[in-house]
Amino acid sequence: MANIKKGDLVQVITGAKPERGGDRGKQGKVLEVLVEQNRVIVEGVNYVTKHNRVGQTQRGTKTGGIETFEAPIHISNVQIVDPETKKPTRVGHRVEEKTKDGVKRTVRVRYAKKSGKDL
Repeated sequence: MANIKKGDLVQVITGAKPERGGDRGKQGKVLEVLVEQNRVIVEGVNYVTKHNRVGQTQRGTKTGGIETFEAPIHISNVQIVDPETKKPTRVGHRVEEKTKDGVKRTVRVRYAKKSGKDL
């Protein structure tokens, strides 16, 4: 079971501080998880600019220019935020039994562990 999923609130725990132009300490929602590359795209974090060559479409409209978007960040550089304390925390899994239509099944559920004072 994955620790970080799409839609989770995460915080960047490594990199340069915001005073130096970095993203450490910023929180954002996970937009996409790239499982093969072990990377995540976080909303508002790791912005890059891409310069596209000016061209024309078949209808004659101009394309190209400067585009800004979020680039992927390695999954080890982010940590899930505890919804109660709003601090980064580790993720645990516990086994629960759920009943659906009278059938019992065992399900693993993610939960946020207690966040430490200096995390």
